Amino acid sequence: MHTTLNVDDYPQLALLAWSRVLREITEEDAFALYERNWRFVDVDALTAAERSFIDKMTDRYGKGVMNV
Repeated sequence: MHTTLNVDDYPQLALLAWSRVLREITEEDAFALYERNWRFVDVDALTAAERSFIDKMTDRYGKGVMNV
């Protein structure tokens, strides 16, 4: 079973997913969105929760590496 999340819970992710009608996505899809679009992420604007989420997803789906 895949864990899903609402992109609006993470401000930078919400900006990356601006064109998506469905706001619920899997964690793996969220990680892929960050990786593909990292150049658009305002790192200084990341909340502590979003930074923690990215770190967790990098460990889980990127095996410790985010390909950006």
